[in-house]
Amino acid sequence: MATVRMSTAARGLPGVASGVFVMPGKKLLPLVCLPLLLACSDQRAAFEIAANQHSLTLIRVQNFWERTARYSIVAARMPDCMRRHELGAAGADSRVDVYAPGNDAWILKQGKRMFVVETRTCEGFARLEAEPEGGLGALQGTFQVRGGSLGFVAASSAGAAVEAAAAATRQ
Repeated sequence: MATVRMSTAARGLPGVASGVFVMPGKKLLPLVCLPLLLACSDQRAAFEIAANQHSLTLIRVQNFWERTARYSIVAARMPDCMRRHELGAAGADSRVDVYAPGNDAWILKQGKRMFVVETRTCEGFARLEAEPEGGLGALQGTFQVRGGSLGFVAASSAGAAVEAAAAATRQ
């Protein structure tokens, strides 16, 4: 057992006997707290737009005992703006597709959910109830988990052409 010397002001408190406070299990406390520190996974991946100062960064936070994760997106065009927007909870291995309709607007598609975020002021963010009339724009790539790590996979030019043709036929 570990003992700690207490000040004379603490001697009148319950659990304090003659200036010595007994702390049972002090050595076990770090071991008990260790699983709580390791219980969370925080992963980030960035899609760099035109330059390293202009990007969308997806943040995925997951507790190891859950099959879902909390997602957020950071829109940045430095040095002018940077802002974090919450996407909410989704499956731990959810993909997030990134589309570019133009004017520094970006559409994020996660399963059936869609969001629009902009990087002109970084403040614009909204959940979309339906696909925009003008379409989603060209597929830029996908945030996805591969081998347990979150990453951004850029769309191939052939894949982008197929997506653009599919979007054109939907109109």
